Amino acid sequence: MGAAVMLAPRSAADAASETVAAITAFMRGGSLEATRPTANDVAALQDAAAPGTPIYLSAVLTRPQEEVVAQAKAVRAAGLEPVPHLAVRNFASADALKRFLDRLAGEAGVCKLLVIAGDRAEPAGPFHGALEAIDSGLITRSGIAEIGISGYPDGHPRIADHELARVLAAKLEAAAQTGLKVKIVTQFCLDAGPIIAWVRALRDHGIDHPVRIGLAGPTSLTTLMRYAKRCGVRASTRSLARNAGLIKHLLGASAPDAIIRALIEQNRDGALGDIAPHLFSFGGIGATARWAAAAAAGRITLDRDGFGVEAI
Repeated sequence: MGAAVMLAPRSAADAASETVAAITAFMRGGSLEATRPTANDVAALQDAAAPGTPIYLSAVLTRPQEEVVAQAKAVRAAGLEPVPHLAVRNFASADALKRFLDRLAGEAGVCKLLVIAGDRAEPAGPFHGALEAIDSGLITRSGIAEIGISGYPDGHPRIADHELARVLAAKLEAAAQTGLKVKIVTQFCLDAGPIIAWVRALRDHGIDHPVRIGLAGPTSLTTLMRYAKRCGVRASTRSLARNAGLIKHLLGASAPDAIIRALIEQNRDGALGDIAPHLFSFGGIGATARWAAAAAAGRITLDRDGFGVEAI
């Protein structure tokens, strides 16, 4: 029998290096979300984001369809991947939805969408929610290959958790039946705990689809709290202080670094499956893209709970 091999304990430097590498790899798979990006915003994205980065284009109730198509074209021309939100309650008929999908695919090369009900209180036509649009087959017939569907780790202000779970499963089934690939894209959350528990529950139920984890990009705490209230996210100054770090909190700034680091630690054994960050640009799309790019380049310094990002 050979002598037992004694493995040297991992040094603190080695552990830190592994964490930095894991954060870097995680951030390289990320996506960004923009609301009504201007030409300057698109230029900032082109300068900071890696080619092919998915750029989700938020749905705005009053935004003309022409503007959505133009923004998707601009994002595509910048070498990035446009992923428009498709708010199905806005469409007065199936034909209207089909025409819009054909324009997105034909003029902007769109092949991915985030399918949502939208903010309209009453539907303009036959689509009350994303499930009906997915089930119709119209998305597939327009050449769209992949969709995102919404997830809510922190719950929904108007929909019970059991109903959210039922509808999520129904959307996944409808997408499978119509030949669509699916990513689950979550609402932003201010605490790693609910995200980790929610993703683990998905995996326990056999749902292994990729999950894009919604995170608020770097912004002021005042702005973050305003968006949290608007979006129905359960937030508190206590959770913000815990997740952003006390010093950052006192400086009036917030970044998702502590949540990202917690996700990395929890997924070292692969228990959370295929996850990636999805950054909401509450502090401006250019600033968010530069922060994400610096993290993806490994320009980070670990601190007690999260990490700091060097400017680029």
